[in-house]
Amino acid sequence: MADVPTKTARAEWGTRFGFLMAMIGAMVGAGNIWRFPYVMGNNGGGAFVVAFLVLLFLLAVPGLMAEVALGRYTGKGVIGAFRDVLGRGGIVGLGVVVLLVNVALMSYYSPVIAWTLWYALNSLLFTFTATGFEAEAFMTDLFGNAALMIGLHTVVMGSIAAILILGIRRGVERLVVYAVPALVIALVVMTVRGLTLDGASEGIAFTFGVDWVYLTYSDTWITALGQALFSTGLGWGIALTVGSYLREYDDVPLGGGVFTAIGESSIGILAALAIFPIVFAVGVEPDAGAGLAFVSLVQVFPEIPLGGVVAILFFVGFFLATFTSGILITEVSVTTVSEETRLSRTQTVLGVCGAIWLLGIPSAYSVDVLDYLDFVFGNWGLPLATLMIIGIIGWALGPEKLRVLAVNRNSGIYVGRWWNPVIKFVIPAVMVFIMAFFAYENFGTTEMIGGMVVLVTFPVIGYVAMRIVDRGPEPTGGPEVAGGDD
Repeated sequence: MADVPTKTARAEWGTRFGFLMAMIGAMVGAGNIWRFPYVMGNNGGGAFVVAFLVLLFLLAVPGLMAEVALGRYTGKGVIGAFRDVLGRGGIVGLGVVVLLVNVALMSYYSPVIAWTLWYALNSLLFTFTATGFEAEAFMTDLFGNAALMIGLHTVVMGSIAAILILGIRRGVERLVVYAVPALVIALVVMTVRGLTLDGASEGIAFTFGVDWVYLTYSDTWITALGQALFSTGLGWGIALTVGSYLREYDDVPLGGGVFTAIGESSIGILAALAIFPIVFAVGVEPDAGAGLAFVSLVQVFPEIPLGGVVAILFFVGFFLATFTSGILITEVSVTTVSEETRLSRTQTVLGVCGAIWLLGIPSAYSVDVLDYLDFVFGNWGLPLATLMIIGIIGWALGPEKLRVLAVNRNSGIYVGRWWNPVIKFVIPAVMVFIMAFFAYENFGTTEMIGGMVVLVTFPVIGYVAMRIVDRGPEPTGGPEVAGGDD
């Protein structure tokens, strides 16, 4: 009789709270703490929030439910889940597309985490309230110091590797159950401090006041669509991976969809509440753009009482947000590679983090490279990955089957048949629209050419790779290898 490899039980989240914090920790990152406030500032404040929330609950929440449910239904990482649905062969390469996009995303996101780490460290040194400090020169010096940026990028990936080696419960869960509440507490304290300043009421009015005319602008809705879909990480494989470690009785619609969306959007709005009262109190323009957090807000700290402490709260919280999301982004590749190879978790973590570190050096070296990759993958790579995951649920597995067997299983919120066409038609159509819109808007540019290269080469690479891999015997790496220590 042939030897049959022994497979131990797959790791699971130790508590429901751990699962929820992992979902929120994965979704809350630079997109919420940095991008959300300045995008609000550029799109009419409260009007943008209205558009964002509408699209969040119409599209992102049903999509998150689908992705988490696929993870629990298959109990596997990205490629394993695709193989369970599609069968063995080159077509499983659609899952490889998700993996490639995920690795590419993390390669330029790690330097962004490095920025927040540097600002957090300097806040602890009270650099921002020191005499003679200049915010714009500080940021320019950081981006211009390639050795420092590469060093910080190295520290970030080394720290992520150290936590991931510990596994799901002892590593990821132990971090997120403290980091996410700490982030919320920091933003709340900062908000309370800001509300005590003269002129802060203007910031509240800006955040919650709705200038309805902005809702008639197509740019407001397109920007809100991007924020709603991409700040939640829909289709990146994160929710699928987190869902694959769910216990049988955990609630997908409530935990994986509604609670995550409420938590993710609340932190984005809370970040705006923490920033805008302070910004208005000292007369800084709210539509300062991408420099709102790294330049404009930094100039405010010396002007307010206890500004150094407020700076610590903001930038340490900012770092925690980006770091936890970076860990969960990287876990997608770790889980998948562990399941598809004979490597131990430690070997997989070192290999994946090493590859991301190497690929991230150009983005750490040059912010122009980072901006280029962010534009290419944000407008073509990530929608493509979302299309792959939601597409196989809608057109291969079937949304009705997943709804009955996984979405509504032990759920506190019943999801009706309305969910099926959203998954099968609406979300895929939106992804195609996003890719086509930005191709039209950027026709002939190097960014558009890069996007087309991603759209063509990633599926080809995935197809060829899985044609070769799936010719061999069934993978023997047990699920516990992916899960780690439990």
